[in-house]
Amino acid sequence: MGQPVDPALRGPGLLARGSKDGARRDHRRPAVLSSPPHLRFAIQIQKWSTAMHFHDDALFPENQEKLVITCAPYGPEWEPEDFRDDLPLTMEEHVQQAVNCYEAGATVLHIHVRELDGKGSKRLSKFNELLGGLREAVPDMILQIGGSISFAPEGEGTEAKWLSDDTRHMLAELDPKPDQVTIAINTSQMNIMELMTADDIAGTSMERPELAAAYREMTVPAGPEWVEEHLRRLQAAGIQPHFQLSSIPQLETVERLIRRGVYTGPLNLTWVGIGGGFDGPNPYNIMNFIQRVPDGACLSLETLMRSVLPVNAMAIAMGLHTRCGNEDTIWGRKGQKMTSAQQVQQLVRVAKELGREVATGKEARDIYKIGTTYANADETLSKLGYAPSRLPGQVGFTQHA
Repeated sequence: MGQPVDPALRGPGLLARGSKDGARRDHRRPAVLSSPPHLRFAIQIQKWSTAMHFHDDALFPENQEKLVITCAPYGPEWEPEDFRDDLPLTMEEHVQQAVNCYEAGATVLHIHVRELDGKGSKRLSKFNELLGGLREAVPDMILQIGGSISFAPEGEGTEAKWLSDDTRHMLAELDPKPDQVTIAINTSQMNIMELMTADDIAGTSMERPELAAAYREMTVPAGPEWVEEHLRRLQAAGIQPHFQLSSIPQLETVERLIRRGVYTGPLNLTWVGIGGGFDGPNPYNIMNFIQRVPDGACLSLETLMRSVLPVNAMAIAMGLHTRCGNEDTIWGRKGQKMTSAQQVQQLVRVAKELGREVATGKEARDIYKIGTTYANADETLSKLGYAPSRLPGQVGFTQHA
């Protein structure tokens, strides 16, 4: 049982109440003001918990971080005529799409670029051009480059695939540099068609069997050597990686990379529940994943099509963060298309009903800790809420002092 925050109101020998700076951030173990021997011993043998910690009052919006809304409004898997009102072609349309999403309430922009012929751009010069325009038009947004660059097929009968390892490494050389680049962990299947219903693809290019087949066979190339080199380059360039994770095994790999000192910084990650080799949008999957995320991390939830709204509603209620936009869905209610900006507005309304405030651009940067790095693996583990690594000869459970 905690004590008041005001030191003048605390009694001796008891635990200080934790700060109310989020549903789980910095609520791992209360600090000891002064403790009798039996209480100090009890704290010393306490097993460290690495999971996101939900107190009894964790669902009260006043105890949660402000909501960070990521919008992905460039839908690289769609062809422009699938939803021309919301799929930009010209550079001016790309920039205006960002402005619309920011004004609606989004503070993170997930970026892909489309050429004038409607295909996803693989030219980094186009990304540089767009980044320059975005820095002027939406200076407070967190600019997050999609790490695949583009995965759309080049033409009929060709593969849907991510670009080569070397090409994706060049994202660390973008100028102006983005705030984040998303990174996948561990090579895996990415069959985006598995959960698609007939209603989801009705009237779109994905009704074409050859295109559906291409997306059904897509894989994510993210082997160990590439991941470590990519993390090294992004960190050297001052770009924060945003981890896009499909399941708990990928999260475990991230933890091992942190323990080896390959990555030393804040842990911003998105659980991607799209099926087809990834977790599906099942609440049990979501909660199992949350149980394994350290409470110093910042977690967003992502899924696809008409699961987007209910999954985001759960994220808002639990104090997590959200993602929407036409890369994830082009639908609102069944059979009714919904623009990316309208999806953002919808999430703002849900948050308002739940009493949760939406972060401004500056607040989102603080929540994501943009620009922050840590000195080494030990500091990173401590900041994120992971137990320290075992010292030579050490036995039992490890914990931070």
